[in-house]
Amino acid sequence: MEIIKSPRHQKIIGNFGESLICNWLSRSGFEVAVVDHTGIDIVAYNPLTGKRLAITVKSRTRMTGSERESVNIFSYQRGKNDRDKVLNACKAFASEPWIAVYVESTNYADIYLTSLQNYDSKYCRPGKAIDDWKMGAKDRERYASDTSVRHIHLEFQAKNWAW
Repeated sequence: MEIIKSPRHQKIIGNFGESLICNWLSRSGFEVAVVDHTGIDIVAYNPLTGKRLAITVKSRTRMTGSERESVNIFSYQRGKNDRDKVLNACKAFASEPWIAVYVESTNYADIYLTSLQNYDSKYCRPGKAIDDWKMGAKDRERYASDTSVRHIHLEFQAKNWAW
């Protein structure tokens, strides 16, 4: 099924990605809230461990042929510093910084969740204008072998959805 994005699709997919992350965290015993705060989208608390996560969520829909394009996490272009926004929000909420990435294509989607500390130690290349989440085959293999990267793979099967 071909993807045809509506003008508000980016807003819709952003909300959907946040809801998916909230759902899986809630299913895992976390208390979860979507927040409208600069730098973060979700605050999650695990009552068993006392751990509080502040999560920035990046959601993308990829058209056929662009499924393996990277997802931008933090920009440092034109005076921006998205990383500082996340870190400041984490101070305000006394929480650990985490990154969630939701990428969907025509027939499947992937959800990744990891701490900023894990991202920085294994996947970030300092000094770039943009920190990104790579989606190439080798990168996905690295994530799959990293127990600190939570991952859910979803398959879509559209039935009677032609317009």
